[in-house]
Parts: sequence; C-alpha cells; structure tokens
Amino acid sequence: MKKWTIGNPDKNMAAELARQGGLSRICSEILVSRGIDTFEKAAAFFSHEDAALSDPFLIKDMQKAADILLDAVDSGKKICVYGDYDCDGITAAALLYSYLEAMGGDVCYYINLRSEGYGMCADAVRKLADDGVELIVTVDNGISAIEEAKLVKELGMELIITDHHKVGEELPEAAAVVDPHRPDDLSPFKDLCGCGVALKLIAAMEDGDYDSVLEQFSDLAAIATVADVVPLKGENREIVRTGLHYLENTENPGLQALMSAAKVEPPISSTTAAFSLVPRINASGRFGSASEAAELLLCDDPQKAYELASRLDKLNSERKKTEDIIMSEIKEHISRDPNILYERMLFIYGEGWHHGVIGIVAARLLERFGKPVFILSDDGEYARGSARAPAGFSVYEALAACSDTLTKFGGHSGAGGFSLTKDNIEAFKKALLKYAAEEFTAVPLYTIHADMLLAPDMLTVEEISSLSVLEPCGEGNPKPMFAMLSAKISEVIPLSGGAHTKLRLSYGGTDVTGLLFGEKTEDFPYKTGDVLDIIAYPEINTYGGRSSVNIKISDYRRSGISQQKYFAAKGAYEDHKTGTVINKALMARMIPSRDDLAAVYRAIPARLTASDMVYSAVCSDSLNYCKFRFALDIFEEMGLISRDVYSETVMRLPVDKKVDLENSKILTELKTGTPIP
Repeated sequence: MKKWTIGNPDKNMAAELARQGGLSRICSEILVSRGIDTFEKAAAFFSHEDAALSDPFLIKDMQKAADILLDAVDSGKKICVYGDYDCDGITAAALLYSYLEAMGGDVCYYINLRSEGYGMCADAVRKLADDGVELIVTVDNGISAIEEAKLVKELGMELIITDHHKVGEELPEAAAVVDPHRPDDLSPFKDLCGCGVALKLIAAMEDGDYDSVLEQFSDLAAIATVADVVPLKGENREIVRTGLHYLENTENPGLQALMSAAKVEPPISSTTAAFSLVPRINASGRFGSASEAAELLLCDDPQKAYELASRLDKLNSERKKTEDIIMSEIKEHISRDPNILYERMLFIYGEGWHHGVIGIVAARLLERFGKPVFILSDDGEYARGSARAPAGFSVYEALAACSDTLTKFGGHSGAGGFSLTKDNIEAFKKALLKYAAEEFTAVPLYTIHADMLLAPDMLTVEEISSLSVLEPCGEGNPKPMFAMLSAKISEVIPLSGGAHTKLRLSYGGTDVTGLLFGEKTEDFPYKTGDVLDIIAYPEINTYGGRSSVNIKISDYRRSGISQQKYFAAKGAYEDHKTGTVINKALMARMIPSRDDLAAVYRAIPARLTASDMVYSAVCSDSLNYCKFRFALDIFEEMGLISRDVYSETVMRLPVDKKVDLENSKILTELKTGTPIP
C-alpha cells in the first residue's frame, strides 16, 4: 500500500475564483488546492504575457556568445556544437546545429557516447582540435568542465559554454559562459532546460526576435523541456504550449517519422511527448549512439528519417526488454534474501546491468516499494550506480555523506548517479544505512498526491473537458489527480485478453468506468461488490460521435483502511526484522494471539492473492498490520502458505496433518524475546 495525501481546497474561495475568472467549478477547486487562490494568481497562471520569453540578452554573456558565433559564421571558422547524450542535450545540439548550418556556418556536432560519461571529454576535445575545429559551443553541459576548458585553450580553440545546471565554485575559462544559474546573472527566469538556453541563444543571434525562432524550433524545445522535468511554469510553460502547437504540424521530417513510429497523433499533450517521444530519443543514448537521434532530428530525407525512427523504436523496445530482465533478476535476488526489503532503503547490485537502464529500474522500484533505492552494476573492478528517492530524502545529501567510499557522484534531491570500487560496496552500504538511521526517525515514504476529493456530480463531460485549460501539465504543474472514496465495483471486465482491466463503478450514485492499464485481470485482487478508495485522473472518451468520462486509475485500496496505523505498524515490523530494539510495551501489541492467527489463516485463499487484500479483510483495532505480517511469517515457517515477498502475494497450501503453531520458532521468539538457535 502506498501513502496518499489528499488536498482539501476551500470551497468558498474556489466558488469566488470561479465567479471572478469564469472558470469551471472543478478547475477553480484544483487551482485553490495548489495555492492559486486569488484572481490575481490565477490571472498570472493563465496569462501568456507573464509567461512570454524574456529578453535573451538579460542572461549573462549572451551578447558575447551571440557576437562570437555570428563572427565565426561570417569568417568561415569551423564550429562544433558539443551536446549531451540525453534528450535535452540531443535536441539542443540538433536545434543549434540546424540554425548555424542554415546561416551558412561551417558546423559539425559531437555528442558523447554514454561510456565517455557526462559533459566534455578530454579525448573528444583533442579529436575536435585534430579535425580543425576552431570554436566549440556546448549545449546542456560544460559548466563543470574546468579542466576541459583549459585544454580547449591550450589547443588553440575558442569555447562558448551554454548550460542550465548549477554552477560550482569556479567558472570554466571560456570566451562566454551562458548559464542562468551564474551568481552574477540577473535574468528573471532560471529554470530553463539546456535546449531552452540554446533557443534563447538563437533568438539573441536574431537580435532578440523570438517569432521566427519559436516557429522553427519550439517543437524541439518543447520536447526537451518536458524530457528534462524542469518546472512547467513561466517561460517553460510558454515554450511547451507553443512548441506542442507547432509539433502537431511540424515540417521536420525526423519528428514526423518519430511520431509515426510512436503512433502519436494530434492533439499532442505534454504527457504524450513525455511517454512516447522522449523515451525513443533517449533510447539512442542508452543503447546506441545519441548521434543517431540527432541525425534523425536533422534529417531532410523522409525515407531516411523513417529508417532512423524505426531504429530508435527498436532501441526503445530493447530498452524495455533490458529493464524487464534486470527487474526479473532483482525479483530473484529479493526472493533469495527478503530481508533487504526491510532496510530503510533498498540497496541492491548485480553484474553487468546496463548503466543506461538502472536509473529507470530504480524509479520503478521506488514506486513499487516506496522507499529510497540505490542500484549498482558491478563491472569488475568498479561499480556504477543510480539512485532514486521520495520527497524529503535527498539523494545528493546521502551520497555526499558517504563520499569517502565513492570515486564520483552527482545528482539532486530526487535522483543521482555514483561510482565506486568494487571493494567499497559494503562500506558504502553501511555508510548509507548509518546516514538514514542518524538523519531520519522514519525514512520519508513515496507518496501519491490527489489535488482534491472528486464530487460525483463533477463526472460530466463538461466539467472534465474544462480541465484542458490547465495544460500543458508536467513538473510543477502536474496532471490533475483526484481521490474517489467508497466506489463500489459493479463489474470487472478483462481487456485485450486480460492484459488490462476495466471496472464498472458506482460512485455516489454515478456510474463511471475505471481503467487499469497494464494490470492483468487475473491479478486484480477485488471482485464485484467490493468497495474501493481510488486515486485517478479523468479523461474524455469519444466513440461513435458520443463523448463520455472514463477514469484512469493510478492506485486503489479497499475502503476504510487507516493508512496512519498501517504505516506505523509496518515501520515497527521492519524495525524488528532489522534488529532494532523495540520497547516491551510496543512489542506486546505486535505479537499475534491465537485468535489473530486463526482470523488471518481463514482469510488466506487457496489462490495467489495480494497480501494487502487479505489484510484489508481482517484488519481491526486489535489486529494491526504488524501482527498480520508476523502471522504470515509464522504460517510460511510452518509450511501452511506460499508467499512471494516481491509481488506481495500469498496463498494457502494444502495440508494433510495438524500443525501446532506453538512449535513455531518465530512465535516463540516473539513471546519470549529470546532468539532460538
């Protein structure tokens, strides 16, 4: 079970906002829930004027960078655009290269292989010098390239850096350093992605005029902005809004082919771009060469573009298969050693896991198990890792606290990467667990947030359609999510041969269809008549000229469970499993009685069933989640049940003789407080 939070907007304030702004009831309540609770704040949120792109020359060194590049084009100097191997860096490189080439510049581009690491690479710099490059301009990287910048100068080349990452204590030595995060930068908007900075550089070379620049390049900038998960507020909101508009009718053959391969059709939302286009561009940097994606975005030949897009589509499929293989190996690892799930963070490593995929796997595990995840891939002498964490736990601070065990690390609060020698893996794990124990009474949990409780009478085509004014949605302006409490299942319907599940629900007297994509019907643990609490987002479904409202379900649970008690008891259980000393009074409330054991056993069916579903059937003030988990441990020990801790499922096994639970070592240890050898 995941932790939920549900917003509770002031209804009177929302009604006044709806009256003043001409908004629908559902939109005004969403805005108030997000702190946009006055007409002035709402006007600022919706105003395109406030979101208009600011003068590019307000960014420090932008004038210098534009002048140097224009002079280099005019004088015929050989220019190299140096990008990065993620979607932001690839699109930024394609965008700036395309512009400079159209201007008549002698231009090439270079994007690192993933094996070369992030940012400027000394060997690449030397190769560019040998190839006659006279000016390097970075996009989406370079702000930390202190030594590489010195090398560029030593080799007689000129350097312009454009980046959007945080600035260190020292700036690289370059002819221009364009980064909104410079301490001496006075530009009003700091949250651009790398491609957004490159877009502004082109506008600067156009004397600050954005009109033609946005028409030609905002489609690429929109994809990059969504991909880099920067806040979709202010100028980013305008870039994405404009870019998605142009993307729907793009004249870029590469983007046309990519959308065809991804089966993307208008209207195109930020969510569509994030889940259909971005992964295919990123796949080139993960499984091939990022230059393949850049070549696609720069391609003029529709047939060649089709071939390249098909290649990226296959690489994306390969990425998915690799993810599944790693997830399968992790499942086996956890099945062999379930105790790793009880630590304050999930720490796991394997051999030869693809470095371009382990970050995605870490994100999936975070969502599944709800606690910080650190994954390492052992490649012999060294190991490389990736981490993801819920809000409230900073990956960067955790890595910094353990830096003496690492050879390299970086990241931010929610994610990070690191490397270390193989013989330091155990020391790193101990340091992480020590950090978590010292810094947190309880490690923050992965949380799903709903903006508000959805009233049944809001489930109309008119109300749900009105949510479109909140687009584009993404980081900082998420897709609206709603809680629906006490929704009764009327029917469970398999889709696509049972690969997906459709629910017919009765919610406050209103009938609504709920969709569970990716959840097999045979795995869905509830049945007709059960009452669920749900977090979902509604969508309009149009078929045969008629429109109706569906909900896409993000999470669900049996109605009525107290999550506060659930997580408190789960934390106590995990503390006990990891050897934490628990006071006697609390321990006494954790030990299942004979009646508790009987109740749990009777609730376990003879088919594989979600553990939380069994718990929801027996939970009470006296039978808490901790008792429930100990009961499962006891039954498993005595051969009465089969359990999969990874998928959190359980089933009763057939027995042909009486089993005396008093013979359980686990139960005896719980009662006596003394481990039995």
